[in-house]
Amino acid sequence: MIKLVVSDLDETLVGPDGNVSDVNVKAIRKATAKGVKFVPNTGRGFQSVQPLLDTLGLREQENEYVISYNGGAIVENKDLKVLQTNALSFDQASQIFNVAKKYTDYSTHVYTMDHVYVFNEIKEDMDYMLSRGVEPVMFTEDNLEKFRDDPILKVITMNSNVEKRIAMRDAVLKEIDFEVNATFSSDRYTEFNLSGVDKGNATLELAEKLGIKRDEIMALGDNSNDIAMLKKVGLPVVVSNANDAARNAAKFVTEGDYTSGVAEAINKFILGD
Repeated sequence: MIKLVVSDLDETLVGPDGNVSDVNVKAIRKATAKGVKFVPNTGRGFQSVQPLLDTLGLREQENEYVISYNGGAIVENKDLKVLQTNALSFDQASQIFNVAKKYTDYSTHVYTMDHVYVFNEIKEDMDYMLSRGVEPVMFTEDNLEKFRDDPILKVITMNSNVEKRIAMRDAVLKEIDFEVNATFSSDRYTEFNLSGVDKGNATLELAEKLGIKRDEIMALGDNSNDIAMLKKVGLPVVVSNANDAARNAAKFVTEGDYTSGVAEAINKFILGD
């Protein structure tokens, strides 16, 4: 029996316009009414997820959670209580940034606990973030000194060309002197978290806190940064618009895309509809 559902947001539950379909909302609300935990598991910061939690009836609720920053933080919805963080050190984040800043056709995001700071603004990137309720803060300094005393959960770069995303990953891995978890998301981002920090490990960490077994977890995703999550749960599901790498990690592929796939999986495996 599924007791916990962890779901990626963008392109899995949330469409290109930044909205969630009524059919997905209805299925999630039915599942949570039965006592099933529904936990967004996203690369985004938890602040930007709050409007979605409102829609799902989960905002400010005790014993309800968000996993954010690709596993960089686990947050209880009530009072936005941070239960766990897995941050890069200042030196590690600086090493990544010092590589990324050399490339003027990429924007670079630095994620602290409360904000997304963007270096080298690109309009396509700004439009995408704003459509998802993310309010980026621009910065122009060529170093991260202003963040020395802040936990840095991840550093990512944006370029819509897949070859350039791969090139950025390779450039960073070549230059830094520590291990990172490098993934891709939303057909635009190259993401760097501390080694061992991913959506899958964070899922299992939260499940342990809740007394939920691995085979009682369903994960929903669509992209490469969801693979660790898909591989570590009992029931890995991807929506029909998922890429090949994510599909290969799934046991079930929905007929619907982000507009209905989440509802389809919940109805099939939880509600029995």
